[in-house]
Amino acid sequence: MDTASLIQSFLDYLSVECGAAANTQLAYANDLRKFREYLDRRGQPDATRVTTTLALGFLVELKDKGYAVGSIARMLVAVKMLYRYLALEGIVERNVVSALDSPKLWRRLPTVLSPAEVGKLLAEPDTTKPLGLRDKAILELLYATGVRASEVVGLDVDSVHYDYGYIRCLGKGSKERVVPIGSKAVEVTQRYAAQERPRLLKGRSCPALFVSRLGGRLSRLTVWRLVKRYARLAGIRKEVYPHALRHSFATHLLAGGADLRSVQEMLGHASIITTQVYTHVDLGRLKDVHRRFHPRG
Repeated sequence: MDTASLIQSFLDYLSVECGAAANTQLAYANDLRKFREYLDRRGQPDATRVTTTLALGFLVELKDKGYAVGSIARMLVAVKMLYRYLALEGIVERNVVSALDSPKLWRRLPTVLSPAEVGKLLAEPDTTKPLGLRDKAILELLYATGVRASEVVGLDVDSVHYDYGYIRCLGKGSKERVVPIGSKAVEVTQRYAAQERPRLLKGRSCPALFVSRLGGRLSRLTVWRLVKRYARLAGIRKEVYPHALRHSFATHLLAGGADLRSVQEMLGHASIITTQVYTHVDLGRLKDVHRRFHPRG
């Protein structure tokens, strides 16, 4: 069996046996395609005959090409998972990549917008223009709930409970969670659903809450583009993308006194360690705490 077939067999295993989400399968497929292309360039089309040294060369090549350490670590995980599967199935006698250490991830704080920057971003969509109300509702929901772009486009009409102020969304691994939303997000989303959504659908049927001009469910790429566009129009110089609103949501909650466990639950993190990255505070807040509470501050 050639490498492409082995990879496809592994992807089928992820889907059928592990129930991995479509986005997870796509990520593994993209990373393993790069690994297969590397093997082809090195004249080794048979993944079952790969040595530890050859696998290490893949990481070296990625580094030489300028890939970020985080990306290299992710691709190594994909390769390790592939060979773990091949070993479990008895296709290879020994997992030759299990001994490879993951590159140390640099501790980088995520992009976080200040409350003022968030306010400028959310005020940018012109609700008197076509799609303006839809776009504002998307931005408001992203910040009000901390959901991912894939989760906001996955919302159906019946996912939002306006009277009780919460949404039901499907996160990674098809895990459902309930997240509260604020009154501003409720108001603008309800207006969009009642006014603009029917105009976009033009009598067509679609369960999605957020729809395109053609009446279909929006894609993650569309959400990514609209967040970038409105950030640029708002004059925000930071690198702004949908996840930046998720980061801002968590950071602002913790800065306001929310407990870590509650934020973890709202974000849908499996481990609280992932949520702890948001416990950073800016230097100005540290100085303020020191000034107010230290005897000689």
